[in-house]
Amino acid sequence: MLNNQEILALISLLDDPDEFIYNEVKNKIMSLGEETIPFLEEYWENNPMNHESQSRIEEIIQQIQFDATYNDLEKWVNSEEPDLLKGALLINQFQYPDLDIKPIIETIEKIKQDIWLEVNNNLTSFEIIKVVNKILFEEYGFTGNKKNYHSPHTSFLSNVIESKKGNPLSLSIVYLLVTQDLGFPIYGVNLPSHFILCYLDELNTNVHLTEMETEDVLVYINPFSRGTLIDKGEIDYFITQLKLPQKEEFYSPCTNKDIIKRMINNLIFSYKKNGYSDKAKIMQSLLGLFS
Repeated sequence: MLNNQEILALISLLDDPDEFIYNEVKNKIMSLGEETIPFLEEYWENNPMNHESQSRIEEIIQQIQFDATYNDLEKWVNSEEPDLLKGALLINQFQYPDLDIKPIIETIEKIKQDIWLEVNNNLTSFEIIKVVNKILFEEYGFTGNKKNYHSPHTSFLSNVIESKKGNPLSLSIVYLLVTQDLGFPIYGVNLPSHFILCYLDELNTNVHLTEMETEDVLVYINPFSRGTLIDKGEIDYFITQLKLPQKEEFYSPCTNKDIIKRMINNLIFSYKKNGYSDKAKIMQSLLGLFS
């Protein structure tokens, strides 16, 4: 690793008009990784530069941040039991690379604590769901964003935590983050066009997630509709309306990898629909990690 003065000297060469020299310097800085970002930002703020030089530094910072987050997501995908919160925050960082995750984690922990204070071992599964719904949707005010349903912002955890509005998937993620750590057998269900949750029969919670079937589900939950309970017949009807076959995966618990992959697909659709083709391509590049 170069010392501070050597890094700054290297950065000063970024305004060289010779493209060959610029690319050599750029590649060297990129190889040093995230450690160079504070130096790049300092140089950008404190030195007179033309527009092209400023753009070059901004581009390098963005590329370094992208590469670092991409590598972290690749490790996440390849881990045996990837953490849902970490996966959601990694996707968040592609949009907001300088995101401060502390307020997000603090809010989630506060909601978890509020739920924990109101539940006890004597409550039935339906009573537990009622407590969670009351705290999430009444006390904290989380709700479905019906006005801007296809906005990319409704997919990012930071926006959902701040605005209390989200799409079916992002609200389901919040629901999972505040219930699973408390030991409630609630999991995601990859229903087409509308992500939902399921509460498992607690007698079957020792079965591996990928081996669980429809019969293991006690009831389905729709966080986009303030935690409304759904039965299998309603899902049958919904799938029939979509003119799709009734696959087992539409009724059974899915993995955290499935959830984050679904989030990426949602963002690709949202970015394309809202005219952000460059950002859609970035999200598209992430899908290969899940193959």
